[in-house]
Amino acid sequence: MNRRNLFVVLAVVLPVLVVSVVGVGGYLTFTKARIDPITKADAIVVLGGEHDGREAYGVSLAEQGVADTVVLSDPYGPSDPYMKKYCGVTTEKYSVLCEEPIPSTTRGEAIFTQRLAEERGWDHVIVVSWRYHLPRAKHIFGQCFDGDVTMQAVPRTYNFSLVYWEYTYLYQLAGFAKAAVQGDCQNLR
Repeated sequence: MNRRNLFVVLAVVLPVLVVSVVGVGGYLTFTKARIDPITKADAIVVLGGEHDGREAYGVSLAEQGVADTVVLSDPYGPSDPYMKKYCGVTTEKYSVLCEEPIPSTTRGEAIFTQRLAEERGWDHVIVVSWRYHLPRAKHIFGQCFDGDVTMQAVPRTYNFSLVYWEYTYLYQLAGFAKAAVQGDCQNLR
């Protein structure tokens, strides 16, 4: 095989191989991410993202008595009508706090969770996010939060195209790389 033919074969095979490895690895790691059993906690922390039912799910867990505080990440700004339904709500069973993450990332959410835990004496939180975000969120919370973390996925299905799933897996992998470079949050405390 001459160099030109080898180059053509590699130009076709290598991208197919990379896409396949990312797709299969991403499916096993992110789409089939482990969901922890629900146990009583000090607070339920709902990470920002799509208004895809996550806020309502976090509140429903509090209504079931899982925790008496729900913390909603609120990077959306004061004009977001969806968040206005929840922010500041207090009932006999629970209260809802809304926090702006700084930075507006999962790391920022883990940082405000640690701050609130120190202020309120929390040892255990339930973190709610997309299922495919759970592994990365757990890693980042492990870097920035000193307590126990239970990971819960928003109960929904995702009808993404194969291309969008591939993008999602690559995004999560890049987020892991960024978290590795950033390291833990000890220097921020």
